[in-house]
Amino acid sequence: MESTRRPRLSPAIAELRRAVRAALPETGLVLVGLSGGADSLALAAATAFEATRAGLSAGAVIVDHRLQAGSAETAAAAARQATALGLAPVLIVPVTVTDAGDGPEAAARAARYAAIDAALAATGAVAVLLGHTLDDQAETVLLGLARGSGASSLQGMAAISGAYRRPLLGIRRTQTRQACVDAGLTAWSDPQNADPAYARVRVRERVLPVLETELGPGIAPALARTAETLREDADALDDLARQIALDSCEPAGSGVAVPVAALAANPAAIRQRIIRQVAAGTFGVSLERSHTLAVARLVTHWHGQSALDLPGVRVERQGGMLLFSAPRHTPNKGLFRSHGTS
Repeated sequence: MESTRRPRLSPAIAELRRAVRAALPETGLVLVGLSGGADSLALAAATAFEATRAGLSAGAVIVDHRLQAGSAETAAAAARQATALGLAPVLIVPVTVTDAGDGPEAAARAARYAAIDAALAATGAVAVLLGHTLDDQAETVLLGLARGSGASSLQGMAAISGAYRRPLLGIRRTQTRQACVDAGLTAWSDPQNADPAYARVRVRERVLPVLETELGPGIAPALARTAETLREDADALDDLARQIALDSCEPAGSGVAVPVAALAANPAAIRQRIIRQVAAGTFGVSLERSHTLAVARLVTHWHGQSALDLPGVRVERQGGMLLFSAPRHTPNKGLFRSHGTS
């Protein structure tokens, strides 16, 4: 259905439309992850316009976290705006947020993505567009830096990750707000976005303004550029490590054997990626850095150490090979079993 809104083509609207145009798939149904806030609402408007021009279908999925009074009414209001924009289908998905110990933000995020995944499966949509902006990216990088979890966390959010697409990572939050004003859209203001109990809010309201004051303007774009550069580097290193692993790994009983020489011949950044990829790709295990370094010492500082019993995988050195084996009853996913076969 064609949108009934005819906004003037302001610079903010034009910028969002260009970003969305570049992110759309060639065919199929796309969904917009819509909260009703300015970022997702501006994204929804741009998607409705560009999808129609491209001959695509576009709908929306609205996740009601049911964490605030009146959340159902907020979701219904977002759905009405989505319908007025011409999006169809428009799905409202209520969820139950359960904190498994990682905090309320992580719990809400897990519930939201599970609901979006279910909407993708139910509708057959090929992609969902999310409204994360350059400012969100900068906040993510700072939070990752504070956690000290290495370059992987400093890469921020990917522009494309499976079915998820984030076309607004180069768009400022001020632009999405202006686009809503220019289009006559009424954006919802989430009270949690001003609650200092959340680390992201403290970064947004306190940390970034201090950095801007003390170091000068342009901190958020600089952080976003850093994330993009690190992601490019990490993708290249990951691809190289995976190719080395595929070329050198050998089946060994119920596990995988990796030649020590292949690991020793590569710098630490590649060697540790190979170790992580073998554990993840074959046994579904995500090794922490301390675990990865312990395995690497079997290569670089070998003194006859005994086997390492790590969460979900056992690693031991046997002569010139590192043997990765699964604990009993842990399935071997076999991603590296095809060595030497076509």
